[in-house]
Amino acid sequence: MSKSTSAYPRVSASATGTGVVSHAGAALLLRTAEKTGLAPALTTELAPYRKPLARHDRGKIVLDLATALA
Repeated sequence: MSKSTSAYPRVSASATGTGVVSHAGAALLLRTAEKTGLAPALTTELAPYRKPLARHDRGKIVLDLATALA
């Protein structure tokens, strides 16, 4: 099994009805943004605005904010 390079948790589903999580829809939305290239594109486009010692990726911050509002 390969390790994920995603900054978000992995989502798995079963039909048992147990272990239901409320963030599954948000995680799937974020995974879709990564697979379609939106996450890296945001990081690339916002890179000029990043301060030299910044720890947080501005692209990830914008994507998390958009998901919270969705």
